[in-house]
Amino acid sequence: MDEQNIERLDYIVVTPDAYVDHPSFAAAIIGRYVQSLGYRVGVIAQPDWRSADDFLKLGTPKYAFLLSGGNMDGIVGMYTAAKKARHDDAYSPGGKAGLRPPRPTIAYTARLKQAHRDTPVIIGGIEASGRRFAHYDYMEDKVRRSYLVDSKADMLVYGMGEKPLFEICKRLASGEHIGDMTGIRGTCVLRHVTEGIGDFISLPSYERVLESKYDFANACKTIHNNAVSAGKTLVQMHGQRALISFPPSLPLSTPEMDAIYSLPFTRRQHPSYKEPVPALYEVQFGITALRGCPGMCAFCSISAHQGKRIQKRSKKSITHEAERIASMSEFKGNISDVGGPTANFYDAICTAKNADKCTRTCLVPDICRNLKISHKGIAEILESVERVPGVKRVFIRSGLRYDYIMADHDGRFFDRLVKKHVSGQLKVAPEHVSHGVLALMNKPGYRVYENFAKRFAAATQKANKKQYLLPYYISSHPGSTLGDAVDLALKLKKQGFIPEQVQDFYPTPGTLSTCMYHTGTHPLTGKPVYVATTTEEKAMQRALLQFNQRRNWPLIREALKITGREDLIGSERDCLVPPDQSGKAYQRNPRQNKKGTRKR
Repeated sequence: MDEQNIERLDYIVVTPDAYVDHPSFAAAIIGRYVQSLGYRVGVIAQPDWRSADDFLKLGTPKYAFLLSGGNMDGIVGMYTAAKKARHDDAYSPGGKAGLRPPRPTIAYTARLKQAHRDTPVIIGGIEASGRRFAHYDYMEDKVRRSYLVDSKADMLVYGMGEKPLFEICKRLASGEHIGDMTGIRGTCVLRHVTEGIGDFISLPSYERVLESKYDFANACKTIHNNAVSAGKTLVQMHGQRALISFPPSLPLSTPEMDAIYSLPFTRRQHPSYKEPVPALYEVQFGITALRGCPGMCAFCSISAHQGKRIQKRSKKSITHEAERIASMSEFKGNISDVGGPTANFYDAICTAKNADKCTRTCLVPDICRNLKISHKGIAEILESVERVPGVKRVFIRSGLRYDYIMADHDGRFFDRLVKKHVSGQLKVAPEHVSHGVLALMNKPGYRVYENFAKRFAAATQKANKKQYLLPYYISSHPGSTLGDAVDLALKLKKQGFIPEQVQDFYPTPGTLSTCMYHTGTHPLTGKPVYVATTTEEKAMQRALLQFNQRRNWPLIREALKITGREDLIGSERDCLVPPDQSGKAYQRNPRQNKKGTRKR
């Protein structure tokens, strides 16, 4: 501030993450964007929340504090699906845990209000977005109030924040009090009255969804159906106050996206840190080409946060970013990623006239006829980035939707992908093998993945390359029974693949899958959904995916007995685990078929 002759900042960004000046980090992109609007912006990163001291270091901003909950939800970032504390933190120097509170949005707002009583605090980011309404909290196994209520902040920005912040900054600069602001898309406010907000839909109140899972599911359905540009304003009472959520922010245009990603990011961590910030390593030389995901996986917080409408950058903008990366002294020639939530959705544009009203999933149970199927744009971008002087290789690491690739009759992108853009392993996410579970996830049938895997293996062999698919699977997702988990284990054994890491389903705030987990019903259909909620069953489903590990064998034997699949305990080739030392191998009755049921 002294070097730039700044006596007082206009806005101060507060974040629980280490400060990394890279567009993949929330605090950086928001800070740089507000700075580009002509305001003086400071950053307080990873303050000590146990006192107000760190929150006083940059003084009091002229307009407001912009509080991001971080690149991950606070609870998800600190605790595993088994509710055990994580031992490291990728967003902290040296990967050290313990530098942030479990619920940073709430903890930081309390200190900011203590230190700067009359200064507005505007909360945002994926934590505030997912928890903007009354929501199910997995860690506490209960329904909590909106984070706008619990934090006592002045306003909440949900989704991607640039457009709402443009409007907020303009109105604050004009002298408008934040307590009088209404009607800004992508924001939530608390008011005692609802006059002057126009037409709205009333959600079941916090008190009702706290007591009734039926009301909780109905609220989730209404929120989901209005998470589109043409959505309505939603109101949910919390006691005597109304939580007012205005319609989502409109998608960014390509020129707007280009302008944001052309801001002067250094792509480096703050020089005050003595140890590397691990999260930077994966993304430092990666490029964000698009936002949004029409795949809309039911369990995905990113899809819920960014929406399903594709927002993309121009080839020129992406190429210029590659040139800036190539000029960095640390750059060794490899662009680690060109993508987004799903890399190959660059051209997945909805052509329907009512696109701003449509709430259906675009790819499941089949690909919508209004969705453009093409990989021409992303292929041209990859080719352009490859031609940048200093760039040796360009990879795709942010994941692909293989069903969208298989639906494209033009195979040139697939051939290019296999030959040039796989860094040893290609990440894909079949997630499960059960048709019922996949339907609940909004994922395609497993046969589509099997066909893609065969095609990938054949093309890889033809190209004489050593590279592999790295499929991800989720255990204990709503709808998955122990029997489904056994089927998944058998499929993995048949393929000769055992995942090194297993992702146990994590009920993250605001997703359809979390609503299923909490209520036992699908919010959009009202149909009952089986849910594995006990620690024992979740552990068994998880163990089945790693049936080769000796420590999992007791759990797997128990699961096989419960499901009547004791025929899979033994030393035969098709068995999953050997018998325990105190017993003998299970001998299949010759009158039984392979599934263990007696023949008629």
